[in-house]
Amino acid sequence: MTRVAVLGGHGKTGRSVLAALEGRGAVGVPLGRADWPDLAGALRGCDAVYVVAPNLHPDEPAYVAAAIEAARVARVRRIGYHSVASPYAPALPHHVGKAVAEDLVRRSGLAWTILQPGAYLQNLDLTGPVRLAYRAEAPFGFADLREVGEAVATVLLEPGHEGATYELASRRSSVAELAAEAGVEVEVVSPRQWAATDGAALGEREREWLLAMFDYYDRHGLPVGTLPLAALLGRDAEPARRA
Repeated sequence: MTRVAVLGGHGKTGRSVLAALEGRGAVGVPLGRADWPDLAGALRGCDAVYVVAPNLHPDEPAYVAAAIEAARVARVRRIGYHSVASPYAPALPHHVGKAVAEDLVRRSGLAWTILQPGAYLQNLDLTGPVRLAYRAEAPFGFADLREVGEAVATVLLEPGHEGATYELASRRSSVAELAAEAGVEVEVVSPRQWAATDGAALGEREREWLLAMFDYYDRHGLPVGTLPLAALLGRDAEPARRA
């Protein structure tokens, strides 16, 4: 039975990946901060590892480098890395960190696959008014968290995905369209308003990184195509009405 470690396995992405792995008959091993003192020991006996760094990590390349080294020591030859859509965006510091980490994964000497999901649909609370610090009509490729987990299970449990990089999105839309479908209002606030309210409790670095992200979203959105995820899951792409 294939044994797959999920580094970051206690977060929402990790839990989704573990559920998908176990649904395919694999053994999922959730790893987190408590395992870092002896990460190589925690990885021993695993056939693969999927690396999910904490959101807005201050030094994601260092985090990923440590995971790669632990995998080498534990003789885990298969690695998947949870990146992001459009990692090579100089205006987005946390995306750039993932771009550098991708390079480390590609040069690791391990059998690697990189997944680049769009913004999660589940990050939007559509049970009431939605508050944004960027234009509601900005184009996005949204990824369903459950489908991302299924994609991870596919690439790590089936052959043929070594050396591949896949962008992942379940549907193309905007927050305005999703809110209209849910029958809720969208409130757009200025970045300054957001920083003084929703972002006030964050650290300065996290707040500045998110403000940079909102500015990028306001200008460009984060478009992601849906065909790669559909192909990985063996289903048709989204209906044309969602384009």
